[in-house]
Amino acid sequence: MGNPLFATKSMTTLMKEAGETGEHSLKRALGPVNLVTLGIGAIIGAGIFVMTGSAASLYAGPSIMLSYVLAGIGCVFAGLCYAEFASMIPIAGSAYTYGYATLGEIVAWIIGWDLILEYAFGAATVASGWSSTLVAFLQDYGISLPPQICDVPGAKWVLYQGHWTPLNTLTMSMEQASGLPMVTAKFNLIAFLAMLAVTVLLIIGIKESANFNTGVVFVKLVAVFVFIAVAGAFVLKNPGIAHANWKVFIPPNAGYFGAFGWSGILRGAGVVFFAYIGFDAVSTAAQEAKNPQRDMPIGILGSLIVCTILYLLVSGLLTATVHYSRLNVGAPVSLAMRETGVRWGSYVVNAGALAGLSTVMLVMMLGQSRVFYSMANDGLLWKWAGDIHPRFRTPWKSTAIVGLCVAFVGALVPIGDLGQLVSIGTLLAFVIVCAGVWILRVKRPELVRPFKTPLVPLVPILGMVVSLGLMAGLKAVTWIRLVVWLVIGLVIYSTYSVKHSKVRNSAQ
Repeated sequence: MGNPLFATKSMTTLMKEAGETGEHSLKRALGPVNLVTLGIGAIIGAGIFVMTGSAASLYAGPSIMLSYVLAGIGCVFAGLCYAEFASMIPIAGSAYTYGYATLGEIVAWIIGWDLILEYAFGAATVASGWSSTLVAFLQDYGISLPPQICDVPGAKWVLYQGHWTPLNTLTMSMEQASGLPMVTAKFNLIAFLAMLAVTVLLIIGIKESANFNTGVVFVKLVAVFVFIAVAGAFVLKNPGIAHANWKVFIPPNAGYFGAFGWSGILRGAGVVFFAYIGFDAVSTAAQEAKNPQRDMPIGILGSLIVCTILYLLVSGLLTATVHYSRLNVGAPVSLAMRETGVRWGSYVVNAGALAGLSTVMLVMMLGQSRVFYSMANDGLLWKWAGDIHPRFRTPWKSTAIVGLCVAFVGALVPIGDLGQLVSIGTLLAFVIVCAGVWILRVKRPELVRPFKTPLVPLVPILGMVVSLGLMAGLKAVTWIRLVVWLVIGLVIYSTYSVKHSKVRNSAQ
């Protein structure tokens, strides 16, 4: 017998699990449309409404469109590898399950524990952004929420031009702000309640969650299309403004790496890459797809293609409507809408941003609970985490406990570096999935693959290189936090999982 740390889960066992039905298994209720909208729900969130502006303003100018093309190509390499695995092993655990089938138990544990970090903190980050967006949305209609319940403890808000606004979003010093009415936030109750609502929805059922998600994705896409239509009409009517804003498509480099020029396009790609994170969440719903062999590749690659086209249109029109130097603001799409003079447009865009962030929270939490469920099923986490509700057929205990923890994190923790922490987790998952496809092609060439990644090993190698390159560009503190999280995980692995692992026990 080989080293038990690298024991792999046999394909026979995986296929048996995928074929399970009955009240103790997940419910197969999702079709291709649900899966594509699940992907769009996870991908189009803060990225399109927030990051495009800052990346154009700081790194790439109008050539931010090329950054989106580069980031999209990088994601397609990983997406093709995910599609092969998801059609071949239609199990809930995403990269965790693929790692277990190809690279062994310890690698599977690391990636599973890493995905828990990615999805849980991703949902907490978005909950915090959702509460700020709701405040802005309600103020459009003259409704002001008390700022004490709208931000993390210690955050300062001031009454400026009749609106409560976070102090850090205004271009003024503490001395200038001292003359304005000011309060300190106590607890982000709005983020807390939003997270609890998402948790309840996920416990009630996957079909209900997916239908809600499909409805909200529709609202979000309407907002994106309204922006494209209004800004497109503005550009056609005012070609002089568009020409002036686009005259220098690739601004000259400012003398150091990443500040405009071609290196700025590359740096911009690293920043907007995070706008694509989420298509991997589609693969966590594989066990709930009606026909996973056909529908999983459609869901993963379909959502990637739709989002890339929308990102290109939005970034192009954004930089044509407003000069890129003015776009480093919290809501660049709203700013561009105001520039066009179509007032109702900014209401629609704010509603779309709110809808966008709602679906990201939903899909992140869906992915998180499904990874927990798969790990508990394999004996690597506590048995209660894999319990399925007999009526709702969802992993209700793990969803409820994680949902409550995430609600507190979102309400109490200032979320600056958490975004990078989410990204490093995702990129590590991409590396392992790409490596897994290549290894399994060499080890088990005879396996039936309903969808085959083209040009193996070239595509997996390119996927690994792009992901590792983007990881290298993240801050050192993000790496330290990832290592600390993995050490905590290895303590649980060595004290609990080693004794209860089903794969190890069956081998012995």
